[in-house]
Amino acid sequence: MGRPATGKTPLRNVRVPDGLWSAAKAKAEAEGRTVTDVIVSALHRYVSSRPTRQDSDEA
Repeated sequence: MGRPATGKTPLRNVRVPDGLWSAAKAKAEAEGRTVTDVIVSALHRYVSSRPTRQDSDEA
């Protein structure tokens, strides 16, 4: 059972291949971070970057 919900942010579900999840978890733990922290940081970088040609074609 996971830790209790804090109510600060909604819970999200994503599908991630097992090997990628394991590698991300191991690296995050080695850095003293959580996978959630890594994902949130990556999403912040993603949404704040300039759109690529592929991003604008999908809109």
